[in-house]
Amino acid sequence: MSKNSVISSLIDIRNAFLVEVSIGIPANAILLLFHILMFLLKHRPKPTDLTIGHLALIHLVMLTIIGVIAMDVFASQKQWDDITCKAVIFSYQVLRGLSLCNTSLLSVLQAITLSPRSSWLAKFKQASTHHSLHSFFFIWVFNLSINSRLLFSVVATTNHTARNLLFVTKSCSVWPQRYLPTHTFSMLGLFRDVSLTGLMALSSAYMVTLLCRHKRQSQHLHSTSLSPRASPELRATRTILLLMGVFVLLYLTDCIVSSFSGIAWNDSVLLCIQILIGNGYATIGPLVLISSGKGWIKFLQSLCLKDS
Repeated sequence: MSKNSVISSLIDIRNAFLVEVSIGIPANAILLLFHILMFLLKHRPKPTDLTIGHLALIHLVMLTIIGVIAMDVFASQKQWDDITCKAVIFSYQVLRGLSLCNTSLLSVLQAITLSPRSSWLAKFKQASTHHSLHSFFFIWVFNLSINSRLLFSVVATTNHTARNLLFVTKSCSVWPQRYLPTHTFSMLGLFRDVSLTGLMALSSAYMVTLLCRHKRQSQHLHSTSLSPRASPELRATRTILLLMGVFVLLYLTDCIVSSFSGIAWNDSVLLCIQILIGNGYATIGPLVLISSGKGWIKFLQSLCLKDS
């Protein structure tokens, strides 16, 4: 690919990235503020409310860090030092893992919420806020642990850098480590990704089964309307299923692009594409949740009634 084509591709990707960030940051901020209000003003927020708020916070910080990384890719910046590289790359990888864990947790919690009383999952419906906070603490510790190697392996790129380094951005690289530690952490990360993606698939399949069963029951009763209690749960389930579909699609696309890291186009162009794809879920996710929320209107109406 010619130099002019590479520059043109970088400009197009940069413009698309700026559009995503300009949409994603406000959307996540609105989603986070809404769930903070719900947490403060409702006596017993649902576990899914806490998880969505936590996910919005993760994506808000992640988009900010991706913006910092993009500045090092798209523009000529002052060379970062080792501390800056370690902080930026480590934080980004931790937040990516947290996004996966929270999305999987959200899927499981919604499957529990939708499950009938006769199901063995029904006993988990009364999960308290403390259980959700314990889950958040566990996934934070787990993701901080499996990415801790980056604090030692990420360094600032210099003119005297060895050729066998793996370049992450223009300013940062990763030192090759010993076989055993490298593959131990890689296997932990692979186990996390595969197990959580599989858990999302199982919970999504379970929810689809329940939705199909409900549809057959509705058709049997010759009524397309849902009960007032069931309707919000089913709408939320459809939203979560759409969210799972978006996540899996972008995650698989990201894996495919990463697998061609040594083949496709140019390193700078490929890195920009990976940033664009990795940024996609953090931008699309809150839009899906916001667009589906009739509960937002009811909640705001209840606030207005209280004030009046």
